[in-house]
Amino acid sequence: MKILGIGNAIVDVICKIDEEFLTKNNLIKSSMKLVDETEFKQLLSNLDIEKTIAGGSVANSIVGLSRLKNKVSFIGKVSDDKLGNEYETSLTDQNVKYCYIKKKEIIPTGTCLILITPDSERTMCTFLGVAGKIAPGDIDENFIKQSELIFLEGYLWDEGNPKAAFDKALQLANKSAMSLSDKFCVERHKKSFFDLVKNKLDITFANEKEIIELINAKTFNDVIEFGKNLNKLLVITRSDKGSIAISGSEVVECESQKNLKIIDLTGAGDLFAAGFLHGHINEMSTKESLEQGTKMASAIIEKIGARLD
Repeated sequence: MKILGIGNAIVDVICKIDEEFLTKNNLIKSSMKLVDETEFKQLLSNLDIEKTIAGGSVANSIVGLSRLKNKVSFIGKVSDDKLGNEYETSLTDQNVKYCYIKKKEIIPTGTCLILITPDSERTMCTFLGVAGKIAPGDIDENFIKQSELIFLEGYLWDEGNPKAAFDKALQLANKSAMSLSDKFCVERHKKSFFDLVKNKLDITFANEKEIIELINAKTFNDVIEFGKNLNKLLVITRSDKGSIAISGSEVVECESQKNLKIIDLTGAGDLFAAGFLHGHINEMSTKESLEQGTKMASAIIEKIGARLD
């Protein structure tokens, strides 16, 4: 197996909203807020659903990698309920090997409300459900050892069982990559994330805001210097300023694609990571890997949702 993804198994519920909806519900644009099941249902009760699809950040990346003809698999915790069954089917239909055996759980399968404003920005309200209860026992070490690389998401990190599952995966992995996921996620777990980036991960994906928050950078030059001293692979997306990969003294940049008809930014980071990892795992150059990431991200932002169907 080329790549094994481990992440939150979340069903995405996509809705278009106006700016007023965010204000009225005290939501911060472009962020991810964790909510309970009651708040999730309350928010959804005032909305029209545009699309429902199996998601989760790393799962989106893994499906993207599968579409690029890579052999991939995924571990994410769902309940043996209607949404859980649909989630598994949506992955296997995309030639992703699902490496988790569902069980009837007290807590239901997780869901994420993705709110898209007219400027195409996405704000997320996530009810983690059983996805947030992943434990070391849910991680089959054989699947990790059989994979060239594992890909993790910052969203998965939490104290207790999820952290222990994360640590187990990293200890067993041949090679590891992680996305920092979200600026507010970085704020919540800054010390732990810094330790992961500096001491445990081989590849880190971040956008400009996330990496600046992680290292308390004053300028982007501070980020470049941090990346050079890290002696690992640091890959940063910078929106319309393109992307950059730093590994030791090597600093490679890639321009963003121009004149795109942007509809929804939901899966941009996820599909960028898919494209980059496709290049990396198939021994393309860093520049070619950045170009693959840019191509995938550019394609997805012209569609609703995070799947290139």
